[in-house]
Order: sequence, then C-alpha cells, then structure tokens
Amino acid sequence: MVALSILDLSPVTTATPPAAALNNTLDLARFADTLGYTRYWLAEHHNLPTIASSAPDIMIGQVAAITKNMRVGSGGVMLPNHAPLMVMERFKVLEALFPGRIDLGLGRAPGTDQVTSLALRRRQDTSGEQDDFLDRFQEMILFETKGFPANHPFSKVAAMPTGVPLPPIWLLGSSDYSAQLAAQVGAGFSFAYHFSDFPPEIPMLAYRNAFKPSAWRDTPYAILGVAAICADTQAEADRMATSADLHFARRAVGQYGPLESPQVAAAYPYTPIDRQRIEHNRRRLIAGSPAQVRERIAALVDVTKADEVMITTMVFDHAARKRSYELLAREFGLGAGVEPAVAAQ
Repeated sequence: MVALSILDLSPVTTATPPAAALNNTLDLARFADTLGYTRYWLAEHHNLPTIASSAPDIMIGQVAAITKNMRVGSGGVMLPNHAPLMVMERFKVLEALFPGRIDLGLGRAPGTDQVTSLALRRRQDTSGEQDDFLDRFQEMILFETKGFPANHPFSKVAAMPTGVPLPPIWLLGSSDYSAQLAAQVGAGFSFAYHFSDFPPEIPMLAYRNAFKPSAWRDTPYAILGVAAICADTQAEADRMATSADLHFARRAVGQYGPLESPQVAAAYPYTPIDRQRIEHNRRRLIAGSPAQVRERIAALVDVTKADEVMITTMVFDHAARKRSYELLAREFGLGAGVEPAVAAQ
C-alpha cells in the first residue's frame, strides 16, 4: 500500500484564531505520529487569513521535538523569499538537532500576493518581479558542494553548523517545471494537486522518466499532494467540505477570510457561477467515507505512479480533522510495523 503523509497549513477558522491554529498543528502532529504517517510537512504562506503557517522552519523544530516516528519538513520553504544561505543554516540546525528526520522542500512561488512578496524581499537584491528561483537554488547547491571558484567572494563562506549535511531536498511544483528540474538535479519531487488544475500524471511521470541519479538520491521518488476530507459517512464528509466550498467561491472573487462553519456555508446565497466553481473544485477535493476516499486515492496513484500521497485537510472543526486522518490511517492500514523516520527518505 502507498505511504501516506500530512501537509499541514494550520487552518484558521472563524472559531480558531491563528495562535490556536498553530497549537492545533502541534496537537495533530502528536496524534499523527501514533498513526503511522510517513512524514509531516509544514507550509509557508503569507497574508492569507485562512492559513497560519508562515514560518515552517520554526514549526518544524516544534513538531520534531514532540514526535519521534515521522519525518518532519517543509512543504515548502518558498525560496524566492529567502537568502539561500539562511535557508541552509536553519535546516542544518534542524538536521543537527533531529538527525535523519528533516526534509527540505523548496517551492518557487512566493506563497502570497505580489505586494506581500515585495514586502518579504524589499531588502534583498530583487524586486520580486523576476523568477530567480533557479539562481537561488544553484547558489544553495554551490554552498553545499563547496563549488564556488576560488576567486568567488562566497568561496570562503561556510553554512553553519559545519559537518552537518543538508537534509534531503524536495522540489515542489504545481506544473511540470519543477518536475523537470527535480529530475535533472536528482532531487525528490512533490506535486501540489491539492490546488493545481494541471493534470497530475504529466509532471509525475515526466519526473520519473527523466530522473538522473545524484548524491542525494539514487532513484526517483514522487509525492502527490491531495486535498481530502474523510468522515464515517459520505454525508458527513460532504457537510464538512462545504466550508471549503464557500472559501473557494469567495476566493474566486477576491474575498479572503477565515474558514467558515458548515452552518454558515449552508446558508450562503450561492450564485450559479459560484456553484460551477465549487463543482470544478470538487473534482480535485476528495470527500467521502474511508472506502470512497481510498478508492479515489488509489486511482490517482495508479495513473501518476506516486510513491507517496501527502494529504491536506482543511475543515472547520479540529476534532473532525483529527478524525479524518485517523480514519484514513485505519483504512490504509498504517501503523503496523512502522519503521523509524530515518529510513523513510
């Protein structure tokens, strides 16, 4: 059976302020660690009222400290927002503290709007209008491999702490660009099907077919990100998913806010266009009973050849979110013979 993991965005709701959302992440991580999930990744988003996860490196340390079985990582660090050396040093510190348990997932999007992106980068050497992900990524690799020419000003700069390897690198994407890059450099790849309309099999198979072995990885390894809501019954899962329906409809017209309750979602006066948009999003969002969710995930794994599925669950009630992950763990038979996190890279 395919490995399952968790992508946590620390959802903010009208009943759960951001600080409480972060504490809910710690509560969910403790629980998930007992269920047999392979890894637990934290996202980086900024200025989004429904997501509290803005500093994954900080949360990774907190989650790793209270868990022992799962690998913990970033899903991901948005590299254009950060100096490459700073990213390296933060993750080397994490690797030193939790050896063999840390993942470094990198994304090329800013994880926010253009104005916030500019605010994040205003003291760096780019306005945020150009895509400099590849330059920053190459700089990171040169630091790690000591590949700068002798006359380069960075040739004598060491990412601290020295003697600690950079954790396994994963490139994240919502199209085929990162898939091709991940294949060329021999990194792991994770496709964000939970929000992308791009057919997932295209980048997932392209990555596998073009993969070149590297110092990081001998063979390709592809993770499929999926949005899923699981409940004891289809009716309950659909009710829980209405919060996401309303959020999607409002976001499509530029209205952002915390996740609303299913009661508010049920009373909302949707337009015909709203309902069309919701129907379109429901083709990606998997909501149902354990058997129904497993069937849809299995179908996706079959066409994408995913090695692992990473599930994000955005619902109003924290207890229902925990229950969703518990039901999935049981349905997929997780927890039996769980190997130490260091073995699952």
